Amino acid sequence: MTPSLARRVRTALAGCGSLALACTALLLTAPGAAAGAPAAAPAAAPAAATAPYPNYAPTPPMGWNDWSYYQCDIDEQTILGNARALVTSGLAAKGYDTVTTDDCWMAQSRDAAGDLVSDPVKFPHGMDWVGARLHAMGLKFGIYEDAGTQTCGGYPGSLGHWQQDADLFARWGVDYVKLDGCNVPTVPGETDEQSYHDTYAAWSRAMLATGRPMVFSVSAPAYFQGGPDWNQVIGWSAQVGNLWREGADIALGQASGHEKWDSLTYNYDYNVGLADLQRPGRWNDPDFLLAGDSGLTRDEIQSQMALWSMMAAPLISSTDLTHLSADALAVLGNKDVIAVDQDRLGLQGRVVQQGDGYDVLSKPLAGGGRAVALFNRSSAARTVTTTAAAAGLGHGSSFVLEDLVGKGVTRSSGTIAADVPPHGTVIYRVTAGGGHDIAPATTLTWRDVSTAGHPGTYTVGLTDLGPTGLSDASLSLSAPAGWTVSPARARLGGVRPGATATATVRLTAPQAAPGTTVSTITARASYRAGAAGAASVAGPLTVTSVVPYPTLAAAFDNVGVTAEADTAPGDFDGGGDSYSAEALAQAGATPGATVTANGHTFTWPDAAPGTPDNVAAAGQAVQLTGQGSTLAFLGAEAGFTSGTVTVAYTDGTTSTGTLGFPNWCCSTTTDYGAQTALTTDHRDTPGGPANFGTSYRVFTNTVPLTAGKTVRTVTLPDQSAIHVFALSVTP
Repeated sequence: MTPSLARRVRTALAGCGSLALACTALLLTAPGAAAGAPAAAPAAAPAAATAPYPNYAPTPPMGWNDWSYYQCDIDEQTILGNARALVTSGLAAKGYDTVTTDDCWMAQSRDAAGDLVSDPVKFPHGMDWVGARLHAMGLKFGIYEDAGTQTCGGYPGSLGHWQQDADLFARWGVDYVKLDGCNVPTVPGETDEQSYHDTYAAWSRAMLATGRPMVFSVSAPAYFQGGPDWNQVIGWSAQVGNLWREGADIALGQASGHEKWDSLTYNYDYNVGLADLQRPGRWNDPDFLLAGDSGLTRDEIQSQMALWSMMAAPLISSTDLTHLSADALAVLGNKDVIAVDQDRLGLQGRVVQQGDGYDVLSKPLAGGGRAVALFNRSSAARTVTTTAAAAGLGHGSSFVLEDLVGKGVTRSSGTIAADVPPHGTVIYRVTAGGGHDIAPATTLTWRDVSTAGHPGTYTVGLTDLGPTGLSDASLSLSAPAGWTVSPARARLGGVRPGATATATVRLTAPQAAPGTTVSTITARASYRAGAAGAASVAGPLTVTSVVPYPTLAAAFDNVGVTAEADTAPGDFDGGGDSYSAEALAQAGATPGATVTANGHTFTWPDAAPGTPDNVAAAGQAVQLTGQGSTLAFLGAEAGFTSGTVTVAYTDGTTSTGTLGFPNWCCSTTTDYGAQTALTTDHRDTPGGPANFGTSYRVFTNTVPLTAGKTVRTVTLPDQSAIHVFALSVTP
């Protein structure tokens, strides 16, 4: 996390007291949580230099961790049930061999001897028993602790107990230790970075002193992300351990699919540039795999698997493996993609080309050749194209492209391309050579050539990227119900090497409902490829229709307010928590009430408690009218982010502004230029009203309007952590 956000999170959680874990759940769209640092200074760390930690992870670690999906809702059955699923699914045999129990496994205090003990209800047989069961399954035993005075969940930390805890873990047969960094106090006279180094170095020495080989996962860099010390912290993390979490936590299992995708791309973005800080046996860790989680598409989980493998990242699943879908199992168990991650060269792939909405990564592989990934991060299908030379393969005239997901094998004269769906990634193993018995590589690309007189007109082009030509090529098209495609079939004939054959088609869409509708029209070209015989290629077109909602209320998609007698429907923060209707009523916000605050006037949603009453912003367009100087919003956040608001006027022009709100309970109340509108003194949780004495607020914020123009529509940010209850035009 960035230092400014780290300070904000520490301050917020320190104010939450025993609610620190609940507050942590609010950070779904922000870097990983850190609890407030106590004032007491830690015991002094030994001054001796730390020897390089042994290379106990010669390839990126693989396995499963409970945190992202379960958080603290764990017990023996949960851990061992997922462990058995690793074995019975075949994933363990493919390398997913380490099962790690994360935070909340402990009792609230150490025993009389100062030893950590397991929660007697969750783990009545003890963690050594759990470890023995894992070993009996042929798996490795991983466990979590924290370098500070408490874990992020408020359980006993390891500060000052380094050797005692390391010895205990060794006696239990632990194979893998994840050491978090919440509640690491800064020693007077030291920087934060020095204090973190001291305690992590002490742990490293302590584990070495046990004589038991334990893989050491260091979390320190995550608390310095983006700051001046970040690279330095990663540098000494590679000295004291085997892998390190260097940035934000991945989204939790209960987050929306939109939030999870944002989280995956955020973690990819900070990790992909760190190749120079990694080396074989010392691994950058961008956090867990979410394959199997709800809300993510097959293409999205495939992208994470491919990108993490390209980056030589640890492959650690964190979902419910006991109910794994066939798609998720296929993604996690793809041995060809796993082989890229586990390649013995141990090199992190690098971005070799970027364009509007796409990245191309290349990774050298043992035995020659490269893995090349074409990542379409945009929301529309596209043909992504690079060259063998750009990928570091030289300027040869024949290359074999092995599609590690689709399993097709084609031959290219030097162009590496694919028709990639939205949020998808195509990953190839590319080697020089190939004969005429291998079909030429091809792409099928859509080009919009619409005019006012001929809307919905496209050309579809079949391009031969190989050294041999195509014959008898034909085109067929399919579309969702309600669409009209004309013609549905077309003959393309022959295509010379390097050439493109095209057909023109017209698309007519059905009337779309308010909101965002994404439709996929698929073209498939079939052809003969000389000695390689019959072959085909498909190319999707993504058509996105945004129809404005007639009112903000028509777009409501989240329950943010519940009655204290029935809190179950609420889920303002992704963790089942919501505003209390009774507490809001005391602050003047009842269904349909007028709320005046900070010079703005709004109508509070006329929605009964427990029904949708706000918009979790995801780029919705809303009809609005009026003229004024500012567009005012009433809302709050379940995260720490901002995004762009686009205002369209009746004359066809637009203007933009940036909107963000403070977190509803846990940040500075003036973040993003917002002002407090309403304050309540508690909230509703799945267990009922709770957290009395903690302020849960609603805020106002504004974006500018163009003077003298009449508003027609407002498009909200594409940031689902931002929640909007009402908006109005202010003169």
